[in-house]
Amino acid sequence: MKLYNLSASDTCPCVVMKFKTCTIMFDCTLDLSSLNYFLPSCLVNNARLMNLPKWKLKDENGILVTDSDLKECSGKIFVDSSPEFCFPETELLDLSTVDIILISNSHTILALPFITEYFGFHGTIYATEPTHQLGKLLMEELIEYCHRVPKSNQATKWKNRKLKKQLPSSLSSCWDQDVSSWRHCYSSDDLQSALSRMHVVRFAETVSIFGALKVTAYSSGYSLGSCNWLVESDFEKITYLSSSSSLTTHSQPLDSKFLSNSDLLIFAGLTQAPTHNPDSMLAELCSCLGKTVKAKGNVLIPCLPFGLLYDLLECLLSYMETSNIINVPIYLVSPSAKASLALSQINAEWLHPNKQNKAYLPEPPFPHDELIQLGRLKVFSGTFDGLSSGFKKPCIVFAGHPSLRFGDAVHFIEMWRKSPLNSIIFVEPNFSYLDALAPFQPLTAKVFHYPIDTRTNHQDASRLIDSLHPAQVVAPLSYMKAPLTFPHRTDLKLNLGCPMNILEKSAVLSLNVKRKHEMVDLEPELASSLLPSEILPGVLMAPISAQIVTRDNKHILKPIHKRTSIGRKRKFHEEVVHRPLLCGKLNVGSFVENLKQEGLADVKVEEGSAGKIILLQDTVIQIEGDSTHIVCQGNETLRVKLRDILLKNLDGI
Repeated sequence: MKLYNLSASDTCPCVVMKFKTCTIMFDCTLDLSSLNYFLPSCLVNNARLMNLPKWKLKDENGILVTDSDLKECSGKIFVDSSPEFCFPETELLDLSTVDIILISNSHTILALPFITEYFGFHGTIYATEPTHQLGKLLMEELIEYCHRVPKSNQATKWKNRKLKKQLPSSLSSCWDQDVSSWRHCYSSDDLQSALSRMHVVRFAETVSIFGALKVTAYSSGYSLGSCNWLVESDFEKITYLSSSSSLTTHSQPLDSKFLSNSDLLIFAGLTQAPTHNPDSMLAELCSCLGKTVKAKGNVLIPCLPFGLLYDLLECLLSYMETSNIINVPIYLVSPSAKASLALSQINAEWLHPNKQNKAYLPEPPFPHDELIQLGRLKVFSGTFDGLSSGFKKPCIVFAGHPSLRFGDAVHFIEMWRKSPLNSIIFVEPNFSYLDALAPFQPLTAKVFHYPIDTRTNHQDASRLIDSLHPAQVVAPLSYMKAPLTFPHRTDLKLNLGCPMNILEKSAVLSLNVKRKHEMVDLEPELASSLLPSEILPGVLMAPISAQIVTRDNKHILKPIHKRTSIGRKRKFHEEVVHRPLLCGKLNVGSFVENLKQEGLADVKVEEGSAGKIILLQDTVIQIEGDSTHIVCQGNETLRVKLRDILLKNLDGI
């Protein structure tokens, strides 16, 4: 069994496992860190960005290559072009050989249209219903952001590998990835075609893969519909442990009881904020937000339109009521905002039991609808969607995209960046706030970084994995050592009590997980012909002769028949007649008595060197510890008679 790591980075899982019968891809995450190298795309012409000084790119001989691809802002160089994305590795494995893609949550689906539409994938995709719906919204939003503000300049010359050494340090680091493979965002047609291959599954629903494997999704507790995957054959068990959380949030709790005792556990879901406690970050966020609006300042929270947002709005409502700032309006600005809030209210079966109970009262699981009815939460698809009408300040704005390279958040930062009364609060753990803000420097507005990541940290992950007792574990190298920013924190690494395999980037790992047994079915006709013997209490054994037929990875034993011809007609007869198992301990006394009853009166029993010897007229029966020999001078009728009498007197093993 081989494991291919196609992940662009350790934070963007994409792992392929090659089985004997099929090839399965776990997740296909899009690496959005490539966006940091590009200038933001604004909804309206931005004089500041348009007038940034151009950076001249020259070759090793000093000859100008281009002065339109790159621009300088506050000492850093950015690409002035439509943003491009780094998707999973495609050279390591022919992606057309992948049969199945298993998606764990709505964050790990963004590269799907690239894989299905550009690399010959013809298989099937499995995900839960919320993952499918929210992933669709997230990809539609990405397409909307990238295509509604196209840039006339499409920079390509800076990506020439020969010019790598001529690039400034802020850009040369991107060559840690293969920038020549970066692509612009896919289209809506690509997305629809990719989603047409998707099959939705429920938690604990088992799906058969070509009759050889079974895959099952179990709640991971991380977000709405997020799951861990269990892949099983009849005798082997493999667990894919993705982003998981044991904290109480809006999603169903972590269900790990069926993931234990696997032959292999693949771990790919560690927190990106290991030094930040989610509860502490939430408390500091609310405190900071309250101080800002009380000082007549505005608050911008760049975030995605679902997941963490659901819990933030609920906690924020409670804080604002206790802090007496309920008159401060909250604006949610995103192309997917309305659909996302609606989905959170109707997917009750995927929510935490506390919220499920509300749905059955009936009562909305989340307070979104109540906030909207009271006019405290206002939802817009964009700044052009009537937002300017009745816009009140001070206010709190949730807007995308957290990368600050496109979306309505860019517009708000440009509006509020010069006032020290305003605050920009970063909560998304998967985006570097320093890189996100780099094109907006110098910045007068206050900036706060309170990453809220509910995924398991190193200690919780270690305890969880050890409690599952896997035979071996596979995890990225970065999980096994302290972060570069905290080299002294030895607690910030996995500490496991089971064998560990390191999965390095763009590597192939050969695993010692071999199938030792196969499940075989018996046809009723064959089963009825067997004569089983009990060799141990509750254990039966019978000799068998049969033909094996394999179809759709299912094995069936059928009777062996021989073909005989009678005239012009053909008649079939069973070739093998099954007899009882020829094993057990011979009861010599009972055997001798049965011989006499069958008319063989002249019976003598003698002790031999290896056992007993029974003498009859013209016949010798040698009884040894593990065998019995009947020597009867070629008298087949007598041999068969003696054999049948002997079998009746076997007492079992």
